[in-house]
Amino acid sequence: MKEDSYNTKLSLNQQPAGSQQMCRTIEEDAPAVDHHVDMSSSTSDDLNLIPPLNFAMVDNGIFRSGFPDSANFSFLQTLKLTSIIYLCPEPYPEANTEFLKSNGIKLFQFGIESYKEPFVNIPEDTIREALRLVLDVRNHPVLIHCNRGKHRTGCLVGCLRKLQRWCLSSVFDEYQRFAAAKARVSDQSGECSVLHGIN
Repeated sequence: MKEDSYNTKLSLNQQPAGSQQMCRTIEEDAPAVDHHVDMSSSTSDDLNLIPPLNFAMVDNGIFRSGFPDSANFSFLQTLKLTSIIYLCPEPYPEANTEFLKSNGIKLFQFGIESYKEPFVNIPEDTIREALRLVLDVRNHPVLIHCNRGKHRTGCLVGCLRKLQRWCLSSVFDEYQRFAAAKARVSDQSGECSVLHGIN
């Protein structure tokens, strides 16, 4: 398909004067996309379905993972995604943007920095806005991801679990499963402060 057959819209959520941009949205107006993947005629050699790092289903229509690359695109097509919520500040790679265009997937980018220092919290306003998008079924099926699908993704999923009335010990257990040995006390304490503000 030709690059010029797409109309790219870039919109920034309205923010009060002097505040930082919270979410960058890239929407592709692409020709109608048939999301149906015919697997009946494919052999195991023809169909190479590799999920992204740390991939899991969170709930009906909600998935989580690490950063997908081109080896994961065939797998992602089977999910029939409507949206991707990207939690990192780095620009989305061109190959991934082309994948979004060709599959009619909307990208919501939240530039949450990755911090090594303890007690650095993810901004509550940003998490709330990302959570609002996760809860909006018009964005489903949706994939939530950061670089490794551990800390930033884990914090957002933890907030969703709180809304689903999970007890905090179960929220932290799930967080630990994905973060493995790199679970950060600051993420858990920051997640806790955000979680207490979510009803």
